[in-house]
Amino acid sequence: MAIIRAFIFTGSAGYLMRLIRGLRNVPEDFAGCVATIGNFDGLHLGHQNILASLRAAGEAERRPTLVMLFEPQPKEFFAPDSAPARLANFREKFLDLREAGVDYLLCLPFNEALRSMTANDFIQQILVDALKVKHLIVGDDFRFGCDRSGDYAALQAAGEHSGFIVEDTPTHLISGERVSSTRVRDVLSQGDLVAAASLLGRPYRMSGRVAYGRQLGRTLDTPTANVLIKRRHLPMSGVFAVHVNVDSTGDEYVGVANLGVKPTIAGTPEPSLEVHLFGFKGNLYGQHLDVELLHRIRDEKKFSGLDELRAAINADKVAAQQYFAARPDSFRF
Repeated sequence: MAIIRAFIFTGSAGYLMRLIRGLRNVPEDFAGCVATIGNFDGLHLGHQNILASLRAAGEAERRPTLVMLFEPQPKEFFAPDSAPARLANFREKFLDLREAGVDYLLCLPFNEALRSMTANDFIQQILVDALKVKHLIVGDDFRFGCDRSGDYAALQAAGEHSGFIVEDTPTHLISGERVSSTRVRDVLSQGDLVAAASLLGRPYRMSGRVAYGRQLGRTLDTPTANVLIKRRHLPMSGVFAVHVNVDSTGDEYVGVANLGVKPTIAGTPEPSLEVHLFGFKGNLYGQHLDVELLHRIRDEKKFSGLDELRAAINADKVAAQQYFAARPDSFRF
């Protein structure tokens, strides 16, 4: 039997989800599952409907549920420089899917071998032979296989032949428009965090580990946590009022954050998230922070020097405090 290279993670409610990296690490005696496939970038309400159907089918059929996704995402493989900005990095996807109650997460490397796999081989080698899928749930626009030649009709035909159910999920609409990751990116690029939250069912958030930065914030009287967000491109940039959760302790804070490339400070090639927490004193290095972006204060801007930057940061802090002061029942600072 193949050794299962699966990692078991426990959620806040004690829920277990197993991460399997690569098809070769699916055990040979895997007993079958209810599965779905997709990018699940941002886990918006459309995705959540698919996962609700997945859980319902798993419970009804007494089978484990499995989500299959790919790293990198296919568009990142084909055109890394022009691929859409990620709404969620892999860790964020993992946490979202675990919170949604998925039993297994199968992450397949999207490489030349997978890109060139025919639709028929994808069905036979992955769905039938490795996963022994008994029930497959996909979005109504799902395509797969070399040159995206496989579609829902091909899955239905394969299901009838190989003995698994194929279920389609209808498009989820809000105000007559389709909910999609593309739509979430569009409203974020416009700075409309309220619209983004309506599509996601929660505020838009990023998470990451706090690492050492230049510690410039200390010299500007505004110490910040440098959160590693692991993204090549950003869906938006600017200065935001934020709500922050410290994963290890559950402590919550509000504050102000800069998301972008810090144009005033030379030598910052990668996107970053710098967060200042109101009322916090201590050391967050190595901690994971979940940062909800609640209100956009301004665009990211290049200033003439540190004095102008300091003045802008102080104004940003006041703007964020005013935002939270208007919501005393929900936030504190």
